[in-house]
Amino acid sequence: MNRKIIIALLLLTITGGGALLYPRMQPSPIKVGILHSLTGTMAMSEKPVVDATMLAIDDINAHGGLLGRQVEAVIVDGHSDAATFAKGAERLITQDHVAAIFGCWTSASRKMVKSVVEKHHHLLLYPVQSEGLEASPNIIYTGATANQQIVPALVWAVHHLGKRIYLLGSDYIFPRSANFILRRYAAAAGATIVGERYIPLGSKEMAATLADIRRTKPDVVLNTINGDSNIALFRALQRAGIRAKKLPVLSFSIGETELVNMKRQGLNLDGNYTASSYLQSIKSTTNRTLVDAMRYRYGANTVVNDPMEGAWIAVHLWAGAVKAAESSSIEQVLPMLKHQTFQAPEGLVSIDADNNHLWKRLRIGRIKGQKLTTIYRSPQPIPPQPWPDLISQSEADAMLQSLWQRWHGHWSAPTTATLTR
Repeated sequence: MNRKIIIALLLLTITGGGALLYPRMQPSPIKVGILHSLTGTMAMSEKPVVDATMLAIDDINAHGGLLGRQVEAVIVDGHSDAATFAKGAERLITQDHVAAIFGCWTSASRKMVKSVVEKHHHLLLYPVQSEGLEASPNIIYTGATANQQIVPALVWAVHHLGKRIYLLGSDYIFPRSANFILRRYAAAAGATIVGERYIPLGSKEMAATLADIRRTKPDVVLNTINGDSNIALFRALQRAGIRAKKLPVLSFSIGETELVNMKRQGLNLDGNYTASSYLQSIKSTTNRTLVDAMRYRYGANTVVNDPMEGAWIAVHLWAGAVKAAESSSIEQVLPMLKHQTFQAPEGLVSIDADNNHLWKRLRIGRIKGQKLTTIYRSPQPIPPQPWPDLISQSEADAMLQSLWQRWHGHWSAPTTATLTR
């Protein structure tokens, strides 16, 4: 090659013109983990949360990503099994080297992942309402805690549905803890707990439950069943001719996506109730944007529920912290997360720097078909109290330890199908 041409090519390379010959390398993406159940009893509820998480990530990428880099999701199936969730978190942290994990639904899975993220000083953003009774420096909780959901919902139920309360839940840490709290607050609310029953996660057997409900004659059932066992519950009620006018059910883990699945099963939940921070029927510009975006991407019949909104919020709060920190490293992002606020579909939310939970409102929704209409909204956002006023941290810790020992080192009762541990 002519010596002058060689020199010219070298100069082009040094000055940047060589990019025509040697394309500039794209910066590596920021990896994040999505850890939810795509199979098993919880898949009905968790798959839509994955969709909402991916929508938020893709929205960020469409607007240029973060720090000049795209965000890349690594999706891991928790298989509706708490131990598998822990293994998935370990893999995401040590093998995939993600900057954050978005995931978990059941408190059993969250508590297993909590140990992993704390061990590695990593970050989990958890989108679902919970019993509270914990606050981790490595977890941001975007769902409601007990004093924001189940306690004010109990007060509302007593005033509007009746004082005789039946507690029904899946047999794992959230329902057990939620009902521990509800029992403490029942007397103060003027309520009487007439029955309390738990069924294994994934169980379809409801005969004994119906018999107990008939025997105790409650005014209302407070329902903390999770997953597809809810289908079995409402099918049993429907077959027994027990409608909402006769016995209303107020559910804490049923939203719009679950109602769609109920409708597909031929179930009619009209007149029953839900308690959450978010309902798809909220009239706000931000909510309309979220619902329209979900329908554009996933189909015109797509619906959005509370945990989906919680997941969408989580991604945007994390992105705000990354921008503020000008870094995706855990050490830089965690302090910035404590100062984040966000105009969410449910309204303005902010992270409480003392306990990493969000300030949130309560909404009571009345079911009509596949829709939830707001019939009550708390006047102001409720500050999170992971340990409610009537329960000390030492009492809560003793109760949790008792369940841990009863379940032989797991956060849910053993099931024959080993759906969760």
